[in-house]
Amino acid sequence: MTNANTNDSLTVNRTFKSTLFIMLFADRKNLLELYNAITGKHYADPELLEINTLENAIYMSMKNDVSFLIDGRLSLYEHQSTKNPNLPLRFLLYISHLYSRLTVKANLYGETIVRIPAPEFIIFYNGKDEMPERQLLKLSDMYSVKEKRPKLELEATLLNISGTNNRKLKEACRTLRDYAIYTDKIRTYTETMELPEAVDRAINECIKEDVLRNFLMEYKAEARAMSIFEYDQERHMQQEREAGIEKGRRIGLAEGEEQLLRRQVQKKLAKGMNIADIAEALEETEERIREIVAMDSYEKAK
Repeated sequence: MTNANTNDSLTVNRTFKSTLFIMLFADRKNLLELYNAITGKHYADPELLEINTLENAIYMSMKNDVSFLIDGRLSLYEHQSTKNPNLPLRFLLYISHLYSRLTVKANLYGETIVRIPAPEFIIFYNGKDEMPERQLLKLSDMYSVKEKRPKLELEATLLNISGTNNRKLKEACRTLRDYAIYTDKIRTYTETMELPEAVDRAINECIKEDVLRNFLMEYKAEARAMSIFEYDQERHMQQEREAGIEKGRRIGLAEGEEQLLRRQVQKKLAKGMNIADIAEALEETEERIREIVAMDSYEKAK
């Protein structure tokens, strides 16, 4: 693990919305280590990296995590702890903004072709949901109309770094491995203890086990606060998702009961029963039965 103790390495995105992932890989040494691990390159000079992470919110008050230029490529790295099928569209917004900045002085209306760096989109996932070790997310999967040859495509590679997933990648980048160990510890401990206690235990264990040791010793208080915020946010998103599923289930049940009642009313009307008798048979109010009859009559008349 490289020591992130430089004047400029921890200034990118250090706001309450920052994440530990951003904080770690704002350090050029750590970021170059990660790039080499992904690409199989062996660059040794961190100054070769030209970091151009967006500092202004351009999508739902969110910043992109890490973006940089090296080797004629523009790499965009995002970290996710929850499933998000919309990342290809977010990447499209990010890359458009970055290309706009890179070509601000270029003559886009001239006869000479304007060269732009080739993009690479990587997602590092370390959530608790089951996900494949490697997955390709496509912008075309979001289109309402499916086409064999989409006119605009963007492909992002999702790498699952939780647990034992992508072991070779984590062996090639110790910072990523240590980060995954740290977050796995927190997620495990939150199952049996309060979040602040789980974070404290994870931090103390990692320092003893030489996992992000230098970083956590120097930025312990900030890492603690950031981790608590991240996992509170993750928990909130999970609760919102579960609440949405439960609401959908209740709505589905209510709609099913409504359709059943309407069919029962229709059958009894067909048998010549009047409103009062139907209400008594179905244990409903006469007003409710009249509403159903009126609704059916309106729909038939349309």
